[in-house]
Amino acid sequence: MNPKQFLQIGGAILLVLGIFGYFVPDVLSGMLTFGPAENGAHVVLGIVALVLAPLPIGDLKKWVVVLVGLVALFFAVAGFIVAANPPLNFYGLANLEMLDNVIHAVVGVWALLAAFGGK
Repeated sequence: MNPKQFLQIGGAILLVLGIFGYFVPDVLSGMLTFGPAENGAHVVLGIVALVLAPLPIGDLKKWVVVLVGLVALFFAVAGFIVAANPPLNFYGLANLEMLDNVIHAVVGVWALLAAFGGK
């Protein structure tokens, strides 16, 4: 997978997830909860990724994907730290439950592999 494909697939997933979160804020009986700030971030990031994917901007796509990977890993680590606290547990903006943390870790690794893993 390359950065363009990551932006296309990841952007579509984030956009759908962000919209879904507005309608179904509590998934799997509290194992995954979406707050308004999380939904807004997912929608905006999804749109940005989908807009950037087809643009002929060369290596900039790679570094955007690296940034996405690092941010996702940051939220995974931060989430593991605050996971035992009650919602909204990340500066009053987001719920970072255990499933969120695992998903963020997977996305972070996926992004870095897309950026540095070759074609």
